[in-house]
Parts: sequence; C-alpha cells; structure tokens
Amino acid sequence: MRRPVIGIATQTLPGVPGERQPCWLMGRSYVEELRKVGGVPWVIPLVPHDEDTLNEIFSRLDGVFITGGVDVDPARYGEPKTPLCGTTDPDRDAVELMLLKYAMAHELPVLAVCRGIQILNVLGGGTLYQDVTAMVPAALKHDYFPTPDQPSRKYLAHDITVKAGSKLGAILGDAVVPVNSMHHQAIKDLAPGLAPTAFAPDGIIEGVEGTGEQYVIAVQWHPEELTDTQPGMKRLFTTFIDAAA
Repeated sequence: MRRPVIGIATQTLPGVPGERQPCWLMGRSYVEELRKVGGVPWVIPLVPHDEDTLNEIFSRLDGVFITGGVDVDPARYGEPKTPLCGTTDPDRDAVELMLLKYAMAHELPVLAVCRGIQILNVLGGGTLYQDVTAMVPAALKHDYFPTPDQPSRKYLAHDITVKAGSKLGAILGDAVVPVNSMHHQAIKDLAPGLAPTAFAPDGIIEGVEGTGEQYVIAVQWHPEELTDTQPGMKRLFTTFIDAAA
C-alpha cells in the first residue's frame, strides 16, 4: 500500500546578516515519529502569498499534523498582543490556518500537539490565554521548557484526566495519564465544534477532539517525546496514520 503523506507546516527562523539567510525549519522529533509509524512527512514552506503552490501541496496530502512552536498572534482571535505573549510568526499562522481549513473541508485526519491545539481552537473561533500563569491565578506551573541544566523534554510535569467515552480516552487507554508540559498559553474559550476530552488538575483544557466522524484530535502536551515509554502516546500516532491511510 502507498504510505500516507502527512503535511507539517514549518516555522520561520530569521536570518542573521553575514551568517544565515532566513530559513524555514521544523523539529526532527515530530518528523521522525511520523516516519517511524509509516507516514511520509511533507514539510510545507511558509508561502501564504502563493495559494496556488500551497493548494498543490495540500491536494497531495492524506493527513495533517500541527506541531508545537511560537505563540499564535492574538490578532487571530481578536485580542491585542500583550507583553505576556511571546514571539509570533504571522506566516506560520496564515499557512496553518489555510492547511487546517483544507483538512476540515476535505475531511483529512488531523493530529495537533501543543501550539497545534491552540491554532485549531483559534480556527474554530476560540480564544487563548496569552499566559496561563498570569491569567489563571490557581493554575499549575505548565511551562517546563528545557534548560541547559535540565534539557529533557520527557519530564512528566503533571497528570491529566481523560474523559470517559472519548476517542482520546480509547486511544490512551487510561483515565489518568502523566504528561510533559512545555507551554505558557492554553485554550481560554473553547471553539464550537470541538469537545474537551482531557484536563489538567487546575482545569486547563489539555485535549480536544472533533464532534463528527472525522479524525480530529489535539493535545496540549508533547506525545512525540513519550512514545518510547507510554504505549498510549504511540497509539496517538499509529491511529492517526491508520486514519490517513
């Protein structure tokens, strides 16, 4: 059988005069995890001004994977950008929104992680906390970003509670699951058309899925870092690839 082709939008790396021209890049762990379970990753350039080229790429895809990365521009959900918001990438926002709109219109399977759950929510009309710690007084610490002293992306920061009867629950196989946590933003107002399926102990939404038959699953953590230790995380990728195939 032909292996399913999975689209992944990139992120802008600004140029450095005399050292590096502007680049598009994407983390290897995302690409490797898709490859290992039988997908053919297609890394998509950020050319929102060239819809013809993007549509040619989109037409060849069997599934869409949205990764972690920089913050979504608050203008996309109707808010001014505050100092709490970090770096944004307007071209990435534009291309991912176009990619997700195409996926929804053509019922392509969608798997999204970290920033991915946020841009999916924004696509549907939802909003985001620009900084969870500052905007949710009772929030846990969620921003366990790697540092030179603690470089691991596998650190299990907290548990999530998974909704019984959900697609995500069937995939993960447990009602309570430990996860890593590398984000400072999160879903505030949930978009219509998405159902919440997992929660952190402080109530922050950590998982959503579509309400129809289409495979649409998004999580706030980074399952690509946990597939070697948690079978449920591996099943997130295998079920996605199965749906794309």
